[in-house]
Amino acid sequence: MLRRALGLLARRDHSRAELLAKLVRSGHERAEAERTVEGLARQGLVSDSRFAEAFVRSRIERGGGPLRIRRDLEARGVERSTVERLLDPDDEAWEARARGAREKRFGAAPPGERNEAARQTRFLLGRGFTHRQVRRAIEESGRE
Repeated sequence: MLRRALGLLARRDHSRAELLAKLVRSGHERAEAERTVEGLARQGLVSDSRFAEAFVRSRIERGGGPLRIRRDLEARGVERSTVERLLDPDDEAWEARARGAREKRFGAAPPGERNEAARQTRFLLGRGFTHRQVRRAIEESGRE
């Protein structure tokens, strides 16, 4: 089982919960898998904090917003305190990221019609940006 766990970690970082679930799904006893994951954590080979930092960077690069990233991290078993430390939805940088995601998808020109503004709003909300961030991204489109 240790070989399997190390193989999974060699491909990419995993959260502790994610690694445990994969080991159990592959047929290992839960108690034994928990001991293995705990041992790897003590050695620093599996770290929720390191996983979360890489995950956040990756999702930001892909145009994700703070709400969606938070939900995805919590679904992967990362503790809320770790998520809170990494994500501040009130950080003004999120507005610029929302604007960038909107411009990448729809171009720099502001939405012409109400239907188009609604479509862009739905897109950004689906990416996980807050209503305030979306409103600002739409309002500021085409101003630079």
